Amino acid sequence: MASVFPRWSNTAFRIAVAFALLGVAGAVATPMIYVRTDWNTGQNLPVQQPVQFDHRHHVQDDAIDCRFCHYTVERAGTAGMPSTALCMGCHSQIWNQSPKLALVRTSYFSDTPIPWNRVYDVPDFVYFNHAIHVNKGVGCVTCHGRVDQMPDVHKVTPMTMGWCLDCHRAPERHLRPRSAIVDMAWDAGPDAERIGRQIAEELGVRRLVHCSTCHR
Repeated sequence: MASVFPRWSNTAFRIAVAFALLGVAGAVATPMIYVRTDWNTGQNLPVQQPVQFDHRHHVQDDAIDCRFCHYTVERAGTAGMPSTALCMGCHSQIWNQSPKLALVRTSYFSDTPIPWNRVYDVPDFVYFNHAIHVNKGVGCVTCHGRVDQMPDVHKVTPMTMGWCLDCHRAPERHLRPRSAIVDMAWDAGPDAERIGRQIAEELGVRRLVHCSTCHR
């Protein structure tokens, strides 16, 4: 009796099954890969701002402490953004006619905030408090990188759940004395792990990895 299907149909069926399985695997894997890419996390991508603000000049040349502008970082959930009045405290006398600062002057005299674009923005379902991290020995550079070397601030860390948990599981590796919180160049050297453990003990740092730590 003649075969209903030609011989090559078995091969075609196997190929079809293989493609179907690859399609299912790809449908699952593709979103998992995408959420970790720079396109999704925004890591290392430039963020355009309405006013060109060079942290290199303000931090290195003028020796302005991070907390002068981000004044609530030690006592509130947010680090705080400087008001235009704070900027004009200097720029009413320095570069007060510069066209680059036209928007700053307009903002000041019209009492309208400058619409800065966020560089780091955690989802609404994530609770993050700057003060607790800073007061427990986590330096600015740990999350924000060498801002003092950036002409335009960009996101240097992915800020994914996995990245945060890696730090929460072993916080000692990222701790420093509170006196060095804003010191971008601080280095614990070869005794980093021992120093981190000592700081963790002194400041009462805990390894918080349960869900309610960040999802409240």
